[in-house]
Amino acid sequence: MNSQLWFDVIGWVGAAALLVAYAMISHKKLEGDSATYQLLNISGSILLAVNTIFYGSYPSTFVNLIWAGIAVFSIAARRRTGSR
Repeated sequence: MNSQLWFDVIGWVGAAALLVAYAMISHKKLEGDSATYQLLNISGSILLAVNTIFYGSYPSTFVNLIWAGIAVFSIAARRRTGSR
């Protein structure tokens, strides 16, 4: 497989992770501050960032890295307060 196809697959998996996270929240299957939701956000955002770096779409890269950072800080805050 060529590298472009790999980066496309990475991007689609990332997009799917973010959409699953959003769907689970919308259907009340997850809480917005749950570790599962935040991990889906982190993984999806990082995968999309990898894809957008490959294609040179830096504004989208920026948004996805900030999105992942918000999720990381959310998990860190939950661990500091002892809620999991």
